[in-house]
Order: sequence, then C-alpha cells, then structure tokens
Amino acid sequence: MSQQEKGLRLRRTQKLLREALIEIIEERGFDALTVGEITERALISRAAFYRNYQDKYDLVEQIFDEAMQALFKILAMPESIHSPQTWERFFEHIAEYERLYRALLGQKGSPWFVLKMRASLVGLVKEFARLATPSGIPLYPGSDEFVPDLVATMFVQAITWWLDQGRPYSTQEMTRRCIALSFAVFKETSTWQPSSTQ
Repeated sequence: MSQQEKGLRLRRTQKLLREALIEIIEERGFDALTVGEITERALISRAAFYRNYQDKYDLVEQIFDEAMQALFKILAMPESIHSPQTWERFFEHIAEYERLYRALLGQKGSPWFVLKMRASLVGLVKEFARLATPSGIPLYPGSDEFVPDLVATMFVQAITWWLDQGRPYSTQEMTRRCIALSFAVFKETSTWQPSSTQ
C-alpha cells in the first residue's frame, strides 16, 4: 500500500470516528459513551481506533489540538497578530466542526473538554497579549494569571453562546466583538497596581 493510500485510509478512519463520536454525544452525552460504541457506530475495528487514539479523550484532544497548532503557527508570524483574518480562522474552525463543539460544550458535553479548551485558549491569549503591542509593553501584568484566564473563559462562553444560538453572527462579527471585549479587559487591567499579598 502506498503512502498516499495509507493517508487516505487514515483520513477516512478519522472522519468516520469523529462523526460517530458526535452522534453518540448528541444522543447520550460524552461521559456515557465508550470506545466500543464509537467504533461500532463508525464501522471501524477497535484495533484501527487504537492505532490512532489512546481513548475517547485523545480523539477529542487531537481534533482540537490540530486547530490550535495551526492557529499558533499563524500567530508566530509577527504581522499576523494585527490581522482580523487570523482570528477569523479560529471561528471558522469552530464553525467547520460546529456539531462537535456544540455537543462537547453543551449540556451533554464534558466539563473535561471545557477545561481543556479554556487552558488552550489561555496560552493563545497570552501569546496575543505578548505580540499585540509593538512597544513590548504587555497588555496586562504578566504575573497575573487572572487576566488571561478571564479572557479565555469569555471566549469559551462566547463560542458556546454563538453555537447555541445557531451562529447568528458571522465569523467576522464574532471576531470583531471578541477582540473588542478582550482589548477592553486588557485596557482596564493595564491600569491595575500590583497588590501586596496578605
């Protein structure tokens, strides 16, 4: 079997597993589903599943990590941080996998995934804050973990609301609103004086 054929087979397997995962989450919830149910629904052998993923958590993590890695690569280019298109790509990814994110972030989803997504977005927010100021002056006190965690939580809630409401705003509008809110938070917190610990 050629490398191209192996690649096609792998992508097909991943697509079937992801579709099965979403269907079962929508029916029964993430916590209740098993690898056996996913593979049975996808008509994929358990061996094929375990060649690609360790467990159901790994399946979900890889989907999300692929998107985050792609976004971090874009953000690594100095000129890209100021471009709204960079942030639109994140919302475009969310829109592309709308059913998955709606399932995972909704009532039948998993608190584990919400925490995973928030933790990943904290890193993204820190990178945004670091690169967004050409002067090198940070947008928030760098030692204050409260600020990036707050902004990341806001993004997760914004995504959840956007999907729950059937995406009433375009990816461009969601980008504009979330960036504006983020800058408002950064602007306010940049005026805070370091507090002494008691």
